[in-house]
Amino acid sequence: MSSTASAPVAPVARMLARQTLAELRIRSRIPAFSAVSLALPVLFYSFFGLPVAHLTFADGRSVGAHVLAAFGAYAVGSVMVYAFGIGVATERAMRIDLLLRATPLPPAVHLLAKIFTGLVYASVSLALLIVFGVLVGGVRQPPAVWLSVATRLLAGSLPFIALGFAIGYRYGPNAAPAVANLVYLPLSFASGLFMPIEQLPPVVRGLAPWLPTYHYAQLAWNALGAPTEAVGASLLWLAGYTALFLTLALRAYRREEERKFG
Repeated sequence: MSSTASAPVAPVARMLARQTLAELRIRSRIPAFSAVSLALPVLFYSFFGLPVAHLTFADGRSVGAHVLAAFGAYAVGSVMVYAFGIGVATERAMRIDLLLRATPLPPAVHLLAKIFTGLVYASVSLALLIVFGVLVGGVRQPPAVWLSVATRLLAGSLPFIALGFAIGYRYGPNAAPAVANLVYLPLSFASGLFMPIEQLPPVVRGLAPWLPTYHYAQLAWNALGAPTEAVGASLLWLAGYTALFLTLALRAYRREEERKFG
């Protein structure tokens, strides 16, 4: 009578927690990433938001809160695009993907750990931005409103996670930062995150409703009571862009797999 012994397998939750902690340590040791993720949105709000923080729209809504939500969308989206785009490209160049193939770590755990790490950094960036707007800009909204804004932005960030992966698997570590900037910054400007859409050129105003960042910002503005498109419409647009960017990321990933492993 024969029996086969199988090696013990660590619980998935424990593996995920430890891998997420490892990813957080990696990011914390890259000062440039932390500075861009945490400080840049606050700096942008200082330039664009503080001068108008005391103003109100004709319907009584706070201009400062509106701009704060816009830069909140910028902050979360940028963390996802840059963390996954530049991070994945760097790991490919360092052959970390080859090293991981020799370990028992499931690929899904590695992927989820990266997503959780992005969400942690995005949450911290968003919290710092809101605290700065409240304390320095004097922007006032009920805590439930800020919680709604944050929840919507974090939940709606999937397209930008997928976009980051598409950039990270398509370009190398030298090109990925430039591509991420060339893609995400124009998307943010053209969607009204840095200035009102009404002040943009007519061509850009016509293009804005077709951009993922436009519908992403609509989610946050809707939580503030702004006259925006329906939440369901925003989510449908974001779901479509998630599918598009995931398709591009999978194509780039498979091309990378064929090149390295035949």
